[in-house]
Amino acid sequence: MEKPPSKKEQTKEKILIAASQNFRSNGYSGIGVDGIAKAAGVTSGAFYSHFGSKDGAFDAALIAGLNEVIEGIPQFQSNFGKKWIEEFADYYLSQKHQNDLACGCAMTTLSPEVVRATNETQATYEKMMSKIIDLAADGLEGGSKEDKRSRAWAMLSILIGGLTMARAVKTKKTTNEIAQSIKASAINAAGKTKETP
Repeated sequence: MEKPPSKKEQTKEKILIAASQNFRSNGYSGIGVDGIAKAAGVTSGAFYSHFGSKDGAFDAALIAGLNEVIEGIPQFQSNFGKKWIEEFADYYLSQKHQNDLACGCAMTTLSPEVVRATNETQATYEKMMSKIIDLAADGLEGGSKEDKRSRAWAMLSILIGGLTMARAVKTKKTTNEIAQSIKASAINAAGKTKETP
């Protein structure tokens, strides 16, 4: 039987969730340590004892967010087989995902923040994104490993950029137009998908 998390582990998890949601919805510069601590229901001292700095919390939130994608892509491949890209694109561009910045995909919300982050954070991001690309490429068929990785980069980049644009416009009509165009482009960029057991 698995041991329940300690009070210290529970506190750290609460802070991580609050940091993740606030960095995704407000951006790195849009929230401070005190704001994250307040959202988590802890003191600023507790925040610093667990993460050391705002940068430390951002790095942890980034890793947690990209791990969600690392866990999610194989699930889409397993559940939907050859239609996994279509289902993934539907989920990614859905109204719920468009509206939910705080719990939306870290690739869309945190990538622009990584541009201004430390070299170490960028190295972590690159390593984790490469793993995501490998997982996506594993669900593609035809061509060399490099070709499949190239198609995976194109597909994910189209979805990430498309979601950003869909979130930025005001009218539902334009949002839907963007989502439909982006979905078609992402599927086309990915090319052939393979059936997963």
